[in-house]
Amino acid sequence: MEIVADEIALRKYLKNAFEVDNDKPVLIDKYITGKEIEVDAIYDGKEVFIPGVMELVERAGVHSGDSTSVYPPFSISEIVKETIADYVRRIGSAVGVVGLINIQFIVDKKDRVYIIEVNPRASRSVPFLSKSTGYSLVRIATKAMLGQSLKEQGIASLRPNLKVRWHVKAPAFSFAKLSGMDAYLSPEMKSTGEAIGYDMRLNRAFYKALQASGVKMKDYGSVIATIADEDKEEAFPLIERFYKLGFNILATSGTAAFLKKRGIRTRVLPKISEGNDEILRLIRAGYVSYIINTRSILSGDHDDDGIAIRSCAVQNGVTMFTSLDTARIVLDVLEEIIPNISTI
Repeated sequence: MEIVADEIALRKYLKNAFEVDNDKPVLIDKYITGKEIEVDAIYDGKEVFIPGVMELVERAGVHSGDSTSVYPPFSISEIVKETIADYVRRIGSAVGVVGLINIQFIVDKKDRVYIIEVNPRASRSVPFLSKSTGYSLVRIATKAMLGQSLKEQGIASLRPNLKVRWHVKAPAFSFAKLSGMDAYLSPEMKSTGEAIGYDMRLNRAFYKALQASGVKMKDYGSVIATIADEDKEEAFPLIERFYKLGFNILATSGTAAFLKKRGIRTRVLPKISEGNDEILRLIRAGYVSYIINTRSILSGDHDDDGIAIRSCAVQNGVTMFTSLDTARIVLDVLEEIIPNISTI
């Protein structure tokens, strides 16, 4: 799966797809930028039980299995929650599946709700939601499949999201063991596991989940930024936050010029494609704490430098963000656990 920006990129993708198998269909969806929401529900043939709604940190375009999931949702409106609950009830009744059903949604900037897909089965988020809500969803669904209604089980149709504790599910990756796989997060699932953290405060729940999933969160050092042009405006406040926490900022020429113009003292690093491997040497030497790397969807250029940087980061155990949303939550955690100091 890929996100393509124009007809040229689409033709290139289709050419590669048909070279693999000329007989298989290719599904083309419209890509909508927005928040991704996930629901696991149980339908007994008449009633639908919605134990809770989960909000994904990474926006649509990153596979839900590779996203950080939060229960209860932390930023969607009550109107959106009501719309999602209404859609789940209507879909459950129309599809007619008895047992577990998984539905994924997108919520755009105008709070319009779109359905991505409906899976008539248990999903990987069922254990997470069961632990978060206290309901044994598999047990309830199995009884429903055997003919015991939700009402007979004493289950109400909708459990409100109670803000007793925040629960966070963070993906775990095994890129170091899977040679040749690009670590860039995309619509293709790449995670091999997950970890859960919970706490009365959201940032602490994030911290526990991220630590348990293997993310190394250092409170000092240097940050390398290589940002696609279309992401620079969004990335700037994040890089500025690292700078204010005392991190040194290093960037390739285009990103460095952008940051310097806005008052961030930045060390310029040559690009690998220019014949200089200084970035890779810094990563291998252990000087780098974080890497923020995004690639352009619009340009369609081959991302050779990015692939080399990501591969080197994986080999040397450096925490890397290819989604700005993930960088944002790590910064939220860092700002809570370390004091503000002046830049070195």
